[in-house]
Amino acid sequence: MEKFYSTLPSIPVNLRMNKTKAGFENWRHSIGHGGINKYPLPPAVTKGLAALKPRLVRTFIQEYFNIYPTHDTFNWTDLDPYMESLAASGGKVVAAITIKPKPLFSEVNQDVIIPNDVAEWQRVVEALVNRYSVEKPIVTHWEVGNEMDMGEPGGCPYRTQEPDVYNAYYRITVEAVLRAFPGAKVGGPVLAVPQHPMMEGLIKYCAETGVPLDFVSWHGYSDDPQYFVRCMTHVKALLDKYFPGKKIETMVTEFSKWFHDGKVEDAEMDGLRSATVAASVMDMADAGVDWTFYYHIWDQVLVSGQFAPFFSPGGVDDMMTYWNKTPCNFGLFDVCGKARPIYYMYKLLAEMAGAECEAESGAADIRVKGVVDDSGTARVMLVNYDQHHSRDVLAALDFNGVGDGFKLLTIHRVDGNSRVDGELLVPVERRYTQVAAEYSEREFFCQVYLPANSVALVTLERVMEEDMLASYG
Repeated sequence: MEKFYSTLPSIPVNLRMNKTKAGFENWRHSIGHGGINKYPLPPAVTKGLAALKPRLVRTFIQEYFNIYPTHDTFNWTDLDPYMESLAASGGKVVAAITIKPKPLFSEVNQDVIIPNDVAEWQRVVEALVNRYSVEKPIVTHWEVGNEMDMGEPGGCPYRTQEPDVYNAYYRITVEAVLRAFPGAKVGGPVLAVPQHPMMEGLIKYCAETGVPLDFVSWHGYSDDPQYFVRCMTHVKALLDKYFPGKKIETMVTEFSKWFHDGKVEDAEMDGLRSATVAASVMDMADAGVDWTFYYHIWDQVLVSGQFAPFFSPGGVDDMMTYWNKTPCNFGLFDVCGKARPIYYMYKLLAEMAGAECEAESGAADIRVKGVVDDSGTARVMLVNYDQHHSRDVLAALDFNGVGDGFKLLTIHRVDGNSRVDGELLVPVERRYTQVAAEYSEREFFCQVYLPANSVALVTLERVMEEDMLASYG
């Protein structure tokens, strides 16, 4: 084995921990959920989500909650526990409005967008927003629709290709949202493909009419992290064109790696999804996106009877295929609540709090972020990912500006060999060391093994000599 490691490519990674800029806002990269059934998160999943310390969690409120079964009648029986399970994470919620109440949409037809009674629709939306932004202060952001450019294949009962149609639906909906809760943030168009004309259509419409637009949102599934950057560049250009000098937030409210054949659980237990997603998060952060929401928290069983009242038979069958027959296996937790490696990747990301330092990698496929917190602890996140050919490497980390003294070096890694102890990821290395810059040209350096498609967190924490000695027992 020694010969194997010694022959690996060595990639230089330079870290200047004393040259920092604004804080790395790791909390802007969160999780989304919803669209499969009406069941709330189980307690173990809620606890796991809370450990990620989310500030925002995204969901969509689907028609199977049946909040408006008949005229002038509201039913919160199913939606209350669902929303409360998300709120138990400690974060607020971005909620997409995708309900299609039977009293306002008499036929099952995804191409019918505008309700048969606009005033009654607005009363329903006002009641929804009052329930979850006022009575229960859970939702701060209301998103209008969900992948209307796809319709049922995107998981929701609306489909249109016409910007004017979406804009009309957006206007009547946000009017009601803001009457119920003037402090709400509102946005859309929640596209599967942000290059669709409905993106420019909404931005232009709001700029010209003054209809409120606090954020624009879209989705993305790709193995190419730069795909997400291209999407961001496209949307930012539209915002600069129609809202020059004004801040409109950008939200990728669903994203993951691409859908592939071979949908077996074994595929989710290696490091590929974790590395793909981590690389995409890093590239989106560098591109200036405001929020990302990995989809999703927890895999579930799709219940056909919950969809049948508002989906076509073919749409129900497609959803059954996606989630029951050859499931997508996107969840941080599997159907039975077991954490997958992607969950531990997000736990590592949750540790990346502090001022971002200068960090450079000697290879494009080895991404790096470094932060320093107020206690002087340095953390470095490394992602080894290439879309076409990932390789095993040694990362040669060269630290500058970490300060003299005894340190505790800890390395965690997410890959196909990750080990956990309860809810904790077991470190692959943990050792004490000393930094004494006066005796060396290089203040501190170490090597980190990065197998293909892996994510690592390196922590260099200051310790007192007496604490170090006491730990030896």
